[in-house]
Amino acid sequence: MSKSVNISDTTLRDGEQSPGISFTLEEKVKISKLLDSIGVDEIEAGIPAMCKQEKKTIKKILDSNLKARVLGWNRAVLKDIDESLDCGLEAVVISLPVSDIHINYKLKKTKNWIIDNLKRCIDYAKKHKLYVVVGAEDASRADFKFLLKYIKTIENCGGDRFRFCDTLGILEPLNFYKTIKTIINRTKLEIEIHTHNDFGLATANALAGISAGAKWVDTTVNGLGERSGNAAFEEVIMALKHILGINLEMKIKKLIKLSEVVSKASGREIPVGKPIIGKNCFLHESGIHQDGVIKHPSNYEPFKPLTIGKRSELVIGKHSGRSGIKAFFRLRGIELSDNRAKEILVKVRKKSSLIKRALLDKEIYSFNNT
Repeated sequence: MSKSVNISDTTLRDGEQSPGISFTLEEKVKISKLLDSIGVDEIEAGIPAMCKQEKKTIKKILDSNLKARVLGWNRAVLKDIDESLDCGLEAVVISLPVSDIHINYKLKKTKNWIIDNLKRCIDYAKKHKLYVVVGAEDASRADFKFLLKYIKTIENCGGDRFRFCDTLGILEPLNFYKTIKTIINRTKLEIEIHTHNDFGLATANALAGISAGAKWVDTTVNGLGERSGNAAFEEVIMALKHILGINLEMKIKKLIKLSEVVSKASGREIPVGKPIIGKNCFLHESGIHQDGVIKHPSNYEPFKPLTIGKRSELVIGKHSGRSGIKAFFRLRGIELSDNRAKEILVKVRKKSSLIKRALLDKEIYSFNNT
């Protein structure tokens, strides 16, 4: 992988771990093919050790001959790795907790046990010629000296990549940047970042980690994931392009279809204000904004909506102004004077305030006939 940033999408693993979500085999295969057609580098397809159906699904995804590398997620248990091998996987994620609270209270083990188990599992995976990504669960709360020891162990054992997990989403972007930068300066391993959205910072932290030099970032479509979710695939790739200037050359016009497929499969509606893909992203009601967009779309649109298959729309309601009213009628072949636009605007605002919504076309038209 020679690109400066690579996407490892975990919609089918961490995304499916969202409370109440369960994808069918057919849905997982469809989502994986869509992700692949858009251009993701890796797809974390699931957890082979979970059950026979999960293994069947992963095998089906592998049979799809995707360009993306397919990963299976594993606990640091040799039997888990065997299940991944049985699926025919050539790449695995091996994950262990690294924070004191997880080691002491979840595993009830010691740090020495973590390191010994890590060595055993990496050695076993590499013996079977697997590409090995090693995750560090709750890395953001780990003792930093121990975390560096953990990373050095991965490097010494021949692991291929280190995944830094901000499991509870507790880091803020500046601290995230500093942490990843320090790690990169201490290892030759490629760094992957896995961010959670508990405080609404998943995408911001993903960008911070990439700015610090991380080569890999985990995403989920629509931001699905445990609790409040993960960094959203659509947000990350569009922010990379339009904020950091990193164009991954993905087929972004397929984002809407992908989002809708995942939304239907997950039973999670897309919020109207969801960044990038939400219904309201390119709707303008405010008079000031409508006037600005009419004069030049880039006044209030961060990128051209057509790049993702959307279009800009003016919504006529309580907050609209004369420019919006005139533009609405002009698009329909009717030129209004300023005075007539003012008269209609008064009626629009009164009606919209009364019914507490924007107006339908026929309602707006009626005001030009009264």
